[in-house]
Amino acid sequence: MDKREKRKTRRGVVVSDSMDKTIVVLTERLVKHPRFHKYIRRHVRYKAHDEGNICNIGDKVLITETRPLSKEKRWRLREITEKAK
Repeated sequence: MDKREKRKTRRGVVVSDSMDKTIVVLTERLVKHPRFHKYIRRHVRYKAHDEGNICNIGDKVLITETRPLSKEKRWRLREITEKAK
């Protein structure tokens, strides 16, 4: 297995594209509450590198883990799965 195949990937929605070559991606997951057994939505915002500035707000994207590119950027845009309407 290649090193690039072992890297983590996340699917999410672009919530900000105002920075140059950087997008903010919101990912959600469902977590079961340990006591009440209800599902709770948890979300994380990742800063990802977008080399061509091709993403817009609302796009569904796939990001992958990479080396540190700046203070907070550790993810890179792999593909746009669905464009915003």
